[in-house]
Amino acid sequence: MQSYWIQIGPDGATLQLRDVTRPEPGDGQLLVRMHAAGLNRGEFILGHGLIGSSGAKPIGLEGAGEVVSAGPRAGDWKPGERVMGRCPAAFSEFALMDMREAMRVPPNLSFVQAAAIPLAFQTAYDLLVLQGRLSAGEWLLVTGVSSGVGVASLQIAKHLGARVIGTSGAPGKLARLEPLGLDRGIATRQGDFHDAVMAATGGKGVDLVVNTVGGSVFAECIRCLGFEGRLGVVGYVDGVLTAQIDLQALHAKRLTLFGVSNKLRTAQQRAAAVPAFSTDLLPAFASGRIEPLVDRVFPFAHFGEARAHMEANRHVGKVVLAITPSL
Repeated sequence: MQSYWIQIGPDGATLQLRDVTRPEPGDGQLLVRMHAAGLNRGEFILGHGLIGSSGAKPIGLEGAGEVVSAGPRAGDWKPGERVMGRCPAAFSEFALMDMREAMRVPPNLSFVQAAAIPLAFQTAYDLLVLQGRLSAGEWLLVTGVSSGVGVASLQIAKHLGARVIGTSGAPGKLARLEPLGLDRGIATRQGDFHDAVMAATGGKGVDLVVNTVGGSVFAECIRCLGFEGRLGVVGYVDGVLTAQIDLQALHAKRLTLFGVSNKLRTAQQRAAAVPAFSTDLLPAFASGRIEPLVDRVFPFAHFGEARAHMEANRHVGKVVLAITPSL
């Protein structure tokens, strides 16, 4: 079978298409014929935690396809069932998925749409629900709102009844998100949005911030938080890994700071929230109340172009690789 690998060297990360042996499912695993897989920027950023520091490894973190076979103790999954979930080596014709991560694809969703859900939406669910405790009527600020996690955060927040402010360097991207319920868009890539946030919230500040950008906007995110506000850090695409913390604001406003990453979690810890996610959000996908925003679909042979499109920051939502030619 064909599988994309990433080679990490002193000059950065390069993609390789390899012919490898089809894997066999082990204990608690499903063998999935992959039809589509979602791209994630962190897969290509050295030091981000999603790839190693050197050597070669198969790439891909999420996707959707059909169950081919199941290993021992892999639940009641049957061949031919449509499945989506986080899984390693997703940019392959076949991949192994931990059955604890596997979710049945709602009938109304295509494989491409399903491939856009597992990583971005489960990350956003962690940010907004599990740690962020976002409630109806509260204000959410998302820096880099046009990213995969940013759009997923917007959609989940609106599903919860919250109000959303988003930043982006491209006004056109913000306009594309208005139909999804973006209440206030701020066109900037800098840490200069405090005044606009305060104006939008009547001087109160936001209840939760999702920082997908990194250290260059961290201090401004702190400034934008209201009393008992929460700040979740999920990425640092700006490459800025340090930032000053206003301890007086942290103390006086009783702020909560947290990170969302799977880098140090065990497989059991990563899968622990899947049942709650399935209960809380899969019905919304099945009913059409939440529809994954797919920016563009690239054929399997054009993975390099898909990566370039994403790294050029031209997308709004998810970029998906169609592994099956008919998709």
